[in-house]
Amino acid sequence: METSLHLYNTLSGSKEKFEPINPPFVGLYVCGPTVYSNVHLGNCRTFISFDLINRYLRFLGYKVRYVRNITDAGHLESDADEGEDKISKKARLESLEPMQIVQTYSVDFRNKMALFNTLPPDIEPTATGHIIEQIEIIKTIINKGMAYEANGSVYFDVMKYAASNNYGELSGRKIDELISGTRDLDAQDEKRNPLDFALWKKASTAHIMRWNSPWGEGFPGWHLECSVMSTKYLGETFDIHGGGMDLKFPHHECEIAQNKAASGKDAVKYWLHGNMLTFEGKKMSKSVGNSILPDELVSGDHALLKKGFHPMVVRFFMMQAHYRSTLDFSNEALEASEKGFLRLMAAIKQLESLPTSALSEVDVAGFERMFYEAMNDDFNSPILISHLFEAVKTINSIADGRLKISEGDKSKLQALIQSFVFDIMGLTSIHESGNEGLVNGLMDVILDIRMRSRLNKDWNTSDAIRDHLNELNIVVKDGKDGATWEVQ
Repeated sequence: METSLHLYNTLSGSKEKFEPINPPFVGLYVCGPTVYSNVHLGNCRTFISFDLINRYLRFLGYKVRYVRNITDAGHLESDADEGEDKISKKARLESLEPMQIVQTYSVDFRNKMALFNTLPPDIEPTATGHIIEQIEIIKTIINKGMAYEANGSVYFDVMKYAASNNYGELSGRKIDELISGTRDLDAQDEKRNPLDFALWKKASTAHIMRWNSPWGEGFPGWHLECSVMSTKYLGETFDIHGGGMDLKFPHHECEIAQNKAASGKDAVKYWLHGNMLTFEGKKMSKSVGNSILPDELVSGDHALLKKGFHPMVVRFFMMQAHYRSTLDFSNEALEASEKGFLRLMAAIKQLESLPTSALSEVDVAGFERMFYEAMNDDFNSPILISHLFEAVKTINSIADGRLKISEGDKSKLQALIQSFVFDIMGLTSIHESGNEGLVNGLMDVILDIRMRSRLNKDWNTSDAIRDHLNELNIVVKDGKDGATWEVQ
């Protein structure tokens, strides 16, 4: 059961019904990391968001080809085609080969993605593996009069392109405003216009990463890499291109221009962008000391953190905000998310042993409809989570004897929650890490001590155990068959 999927297309600025170009096949391209340092939480949020999107598309039955690149060359320090290549600079500072840097941080990136249970892409191309294709598309753009060579570098002619196309259509920028916001070119500048961007850069004598080309030794432009890799594996036109909001301009805007100049076509049908992370209302930045790496968040080894958080708690926390909304980290928000996650997992565990009746008072079809409606509304995970907690209340009511559920409806509810919590949201129970037996064993010991205290009328010890457990959000319930516990 599902209604039609609608998603927010950045290009049109509105929600649109999702209609793949060649159903049931779906082409999905997401801009991957530049591998010169450890992946940061902002990156993680973007890739977790698109993992949710990838999972839901597959759940709906689409045959997705998910391509996410690795940028291992060509990404300069400045968007104005200035400064060093980020990877070459790191290699120079650490006296290593650039490919050592690439390998080290590519492995780190994949490990972090696995930590948060994201599915790997179907294809993970690298920029350095597609130099020939990039040279060929540069030739095409030059032949069509949209690029020019200058002193061994090749630049895209934005003004020439803008004469017959809308440069700025994705980001909403106006060409006149962009021009007025740029500095005048000095006598040494090779560009015809400040807005022009590099398709190929001549390598200086100090530049480590360089390749032969018709224009001399150099390296490809950062924007060009994604145009080449996306269309090589998904075709001249494909369904979805995703990335962080910070890539809309200039990166994605330049991709659109390159694609149109080369093929005359709009390569991408739907543009999706995830929003950024903040920490206690401020943008995360190393310079202000509030940048937290995934390892630090999990271990708690950071001055701004009170404790560490399980990767599944972090993933769940990220899904409590819509992927297009800003998400603010704080210790309090993460602790609240942890409580909610444990409560959800406890209810799912409890669902397995719920008593059943001949009659059912649970509207499983209603839950199914609400779950689909949330995800079909531009992958609205926070609304889905709110509906899941309605299901948690229902499970608790059945456990307390206030509601009845039939065996058939119980099986349907289990399958439904399995699909949306584990298959689509990509969560795993913390208990699956192998600690469930330890936790249950410890709780058995604690409850046994409490029971003996009550039998001996040692009410102070009994109450102290209960109160301490309450502080940990563990509620003990006394019944005729003994005490039970659950995480709230």
